[in-house]
Amino acid sequence: MWVPREDRDPIVLQAPTRKSVALFGAVSLRTGTLATMFAPRFNASTFESFLHLLLQYRHQSRPLMVIILDNAKYHHAVALDPFFEDHDSVLRPDFLPPYSPKLSPVERVWKHIRKLATHNQYFATLDELVMAIKRQLVQFAGPNETLINLCRIN
Repeated sequence: MWVPREDRDPIVLQAPTRKSVALFGAVSLRTGTLATMFAPRFNASTFESFLHLLLQYRHQSRPLMVIILDNAKYHHAVALDPFFEDHDSVLRPDFLPPYSPKLSPVERVWKHIRKLATHNQYFATLDELVMAIKRQLVQFAGPNETLINLCRIN
């Protein structure tokens, strides 16, 4: 294949690499509802805030909400023990085996959201990237057949 020679090297724009934002999320396997929360970083404190948010999604008719967690350090933090003890009648963490985060249903959702919102696009700032993600999250905020099918276990 022949490609004409260029006068100058092409300039490839790159997004800022040192800035980041954390996005917590959980998907209901029954309804496809996606619960999310942005935070400045992933740690036990921000994860506990997300757990409080998640409890608002619990149906009163169901006695127990089981959350599937990977083995991130902040999921096992000692600082979370009082929270889990206080809410053990309504919330139970279920940890995946080590080194298997892809078994988590929400990982399929993240991959789908990245495909829809960020693939083959350049974002000059972190805020532009966050806005693109938020626009996609709005579409998945309520019960959603797409997410049910995406997380279905066959």
